[in-house]
Amino acid sequence: MRRWLALLVAATTSLVLIALLVPLALLVRTVAESGAVSRAGSEADSVAVAVGTVGTEALRLTAERAAHPVTVFLPDGRMIGAPAPRSAAVELAARGRSVTAAVPDGREILVAVQGAPGGTAVVRVYLADADLAEGVPRVWAGLAALGLALIGLGIGVADRLARAVIRPVSSLARVSHRLAAGDLSARTVPDGPPEVHAVGLALNHLAERITGLLAEERENAADLSHRLRTPLTGLRLEAESLGDPEEAARIEARVDALERAVTSVIIEARRRTQDQDRCDAAAVTEARVAFWSVLAEDQSRRFTLQLASGPLRVGVAAGDLAACVDALLGNVFAHTPEGVSFAVRLEPARGGALLTVADSGPGFPTPALLERGESGAGSTGLGLDIARRTAESSGGSLSLSASETGGASVTLFLAEA
Repeated sequence: MRRWLALLVAATTSLVLIALLVPLALLVRTVAESGAVSRAGSEADSVAVAVGTVGTEALRLTAERAAHPVTVFLPDGRMIGAPAPRSAAVELAARGRSVTAAVPDGREILVAVQGAPGGTAVVRVYLADADLAEGVPRVWAGLAALGLALIGLGIGVADRLARAVIRPVSSLARVSHRLAAGDLSARTVPDGPPEVHAVGLALNHLAERITGLLAEERENAADLSHRLRTPLTGLRLEAESLGDPEEAARIEARVDALERAVTSVIIEARRRTQDQDRCDAAAVTEARVAFWSVLAEDQSRRFTLQLASGPLRVGVAAGDLAACVDALLGNVFAHTPEGVSFAVRLEPARGGALLTVADSGPGFPTPALLERGESGAGSTGLGLDIARRTAESSGGSLSLSASETGGASVTLFLAEA
C-alpha cells in the first residue's frame, strides 16, 4: 500500500509540475530571446546615431566597441565593422525599413539609417543562438531540480501518511489473528486517522464482549459441575444400597459413565474459554473442600484440611483445578463407605505445589486406574484421568500410593505459574 500511494503521488505531482513547468520554461526562453533582441536593437540604435555624424574611423571604433558583431552598410557600398554578407534582408532595410531576420545559427537585427550622405545606411547586429538563449539552460536546470525536489517531497509526505495509516491497520490485523487463534487477551492501541481509530475501538470492544461471553460460559459450566456432582454422588450411594448386586453394579456403571461424560463436557467447555492459565491453588482448594464439607457432615465423615499460608500460584486455570479437586473428592465419597475419613493437604514444593487427597478406605485395587475409563469398586479410581491431565497441563505429574491409614492417596504436583 505504501508503494502504491507513493506511485500515485509521484504520478500526480509529475503531471501537475509538467503542466506548470513546461509553459514556464517556454516563457523563460521567449523572455530571454526578447531581451537579447532588445539589447541588440539598442546597440544598433547607438551605432546608427554615429552614422553620418562621425568619420569612418570613429564609426569603425564605435562598431568594434559593441557587445555583439556590428556591421554598417553605407549607401556607397562600403562595409564597416564585422564582415557580413549583404543579404536580402539588408537590401530590404536599405529601402528604409528596419527588420529582424533569421540567419543560419542566429539572427540579425537591421536598423535603417535615413539621411546618411548618399542615401540610406543599414546597421546590422548579429545575434548567435547562444546569445538568444543566454541564461536559459541554467534556468531550465533550476526548474528541473525544483520539480524533482517537489516530487521527492511529495513522495516523502505520502510515505509518512501511508505509514500513519498502515501501522494501525497492521496492528489491527495482528490483533484479529491473535483473537482468531484464541488469545483473548489481545488488544490494540487505537491510533491513526479517525476512521481507523474507530475500528480499533470497535475491535477492542468486540474482544471484551467475546471474553465476557466466554467467561459467562465458564461460570455456567462451573455451576453445572457444582449442581450435578452432589446428585450424582447421592445416586451412586442409592445404587450401592440396592439388594440385587447385579442391578446395583449395572446402575453404578451407568452413573460412572454419566459422571465421566459430564466432567468431560465441563472440562472441554472450560478449555474452550481460554481463561487465564493460572490461579491461587490454596483459594481454589479451600473453596472446593468447603463445598464438599456439607456432604461429609451428612455422611459423618471426619476430614482435615492443611493449606499452605498465603497465595500459592500454579499454572492451572481455576476452573480446571476446581474440577480436579471435585473429581478426587467425588471418588472418596463414591468408593468408600460412609463414615470413612479423608484428608486434603496442599503444600509448596520446589517449582510448584503438592496437592494430596488421602482417605482411610480400602485403597487401590490395581494400578490400571490411571488409564482413562478404568474404575474399581471400593477404590478412588474414577476421575484419576481428569486429575492426571490437569497436573500434566501445568507441567506436573500424578502419583498414587497408600495413605498412612492404609487407604488410597493421590498426590498431584502442580507446576508454578
